[in-house]
Amino acid sequence: MQGSSEVPSKVEVTQLLKAWGSGDDKALELLTPVVENELHRLAHRCMARENPGHTLQTTALVNEVYLRLVDVHAVNWQDRAHFFAISARMMRRILTDFARSRRYQKRGGGAVQITLDEALVVAPEKQADIMALDQVLTQFAALYPRQSQVVELRFYGGLDVQEVAEALKISPETVKRDWRFAKTWLLRALSEEKAVEKTEENSGE
Repeated sequence: MQGSSEVPSKVEVTQLLKAWGSGDDKALELLTPVVENELHRLAHRCMARENPGHTLQTTALVNEVYLRLVDVHAVNWQDRAHFFAISARMMRRILTDFARSRRYQKRGGGAVQITLDEALVVAPEKQADIMALDQVLTQFAALYPRQSQVVELRFYGGLDVQEVAEALKISPETVKRDWRFAKTWLLRALSEEKAVEKTEENSGE
């Protein structure tokens, strides 16, 4: 991880956002590790306080990173949307890596659970674990790239419908349709995967 002396200032991060928004892909290469490092640090701090009733709100983490890293008054709406798009992708990676590193297994007993409802939270009592979601979302992205972006921005980034529409340059109505379709597809895929796993477990007994 970068030392504190290597972390860009808010002005530098804001300039990188503006450069990326203007089409400079090199700016994204420089910005991504900064965002990832800060999200990792905050996520691990949050997870260190984990308890049985723990709920991780990804929106809160991403918002905190945004406020820490960016000169809020110097960026426009599209820059903000770009930043949240990066953060959403990084948050997906962090949550999946965290679940894997803690050796959360498919058979339950402490697996990090998620819900795809409007609350957009990660909670222990919900329907499917983070690692399974990452796997089926990868499959989904190969078939429906835009809809998978909607899921990342809404679930991992915590953006609302209007913010997703701005980030992807589509209408709010399209975002809503994509979100409904994605939830149905993903929940069906998660259920099918769970059924296959149960069958394999029974056959191995």
